[in-house]
Amino acid sequence: MENQLLYEFERNQDDAVRFSLREYKARKYLDLRIFYHPKEGEEMLPTKKGITIALELLPELRKGIQACEKKLGNFSK
Repeated sequence: MENQLLYEFERNQDDAVRFSLREYKARKYLDLRIFYHPKEGEEMLPTKKGITIALELLPELRKGIQACEKKLGNFSK
């Protein structure tokens, strides 16, 4: 299975965060990684900055994000 891009958002004008589905040794993982433009017009490349978690841990990731949102309130404004 090839990496499947699920979602992407720009972090700034030079890089983005990508959510991808990956498979390794017959197990599926969610990979959240920062990608950057090496040069103007070139395809984005991955950095070492990111995490890869097993899909069965998604509920824990969701709980963690919800806990952060609850503590921070509506921080995005």
